Amino acid sequence: QLQLVESGGGLVQPGGSLRLSCAASGFTLSYYTIGWFRQAPGKEREGVSCISNDETSTNYADSVKGRFTISRDNAKNTVYLQMNSLKPEDTAIYYCTARLQECPAMIGIATPSAWGSWGQGAQVTVSS
Repeated sequence: QLQLVESGGGLVQPGGSLRLSCAASGFTLSYYTIGWFRQAPGKEREGVSCISNDETSTNYADSVKGRFTISRDNAKNTVYLQMNSLKPEDTAIYYCTARLQECPAMIGIATPSAWGSWGQGAQVTVSS
């Protein structure tokens, strides 16, 4: 059974950093494209970043470009999202998800229903 588990969320002050991890079990992560989405209260789930299975392709939503970095360690079956210069508007539950298709051209407007397995989410709160 495909399982994804997010970790690394928490409370951080504006301008701070967090690193989220997405650990996979039950499948070989290296076959899959991984996406990070987030959902703030009262808002729809939106795409944040995506990385191809072989790390040759990544893309980011405009709102996080230059601040967030996605990476993966296939040997550890884990994908990371390094988040720097965090802003209050980054507050949301962050989810990782997997699929066999390549990254969409613009993850920021990607459709969540086009993805497969989802983790349970990690809360990120940016507040002073």
